[in-house]
Amino acid sequence: QVQLVESGGGLVQVGGSLRLSCAASGRTFSTYIMGWFRQAPGKEREFVAAIRWSGGSTYYSNSVKDRFTISGDNAKNTVFLQMNNLKPEDTAVYYCAAGRTIMGFSIAAKYDYWGQGTQVTVSS
Repeated sequence: QVQLVESGGGLVQVGGSLRLSCAASGRTFSTYIMGWFRQAPGKEREFVAAIRWSGGSTYYSNSVKDRFTISGDNAKNTVFLQMNNLKPEDTAVYYCAAGRTIMGFSIAAKYDYWGQGTQVTVSS
């Protein structure tokens, strides 16, 4: 089992920044990719970004590309999501996820472990 704990969410004004963290524990060696997803009220969970533990390749959705940056600290089993130039449409619960395969990295169902989520609210 792998446990994931997110932190760093909060309320921020339009154009502001937040940094989310996801600390992984347990059988982390069994995971291959870490991802961030978000879910707004009444909407489906959507892919935000992902990073491979090995090699550090990163992937982004078009809606956050050039504004968000995903990074990882292998030694601490922690993944970060730096969010800049935040917009009201970024408001959602953000979830960290861990998967055992790179296949379908943008698909929520392909991930095996999930955190409890952290709320991000962007006010105008």
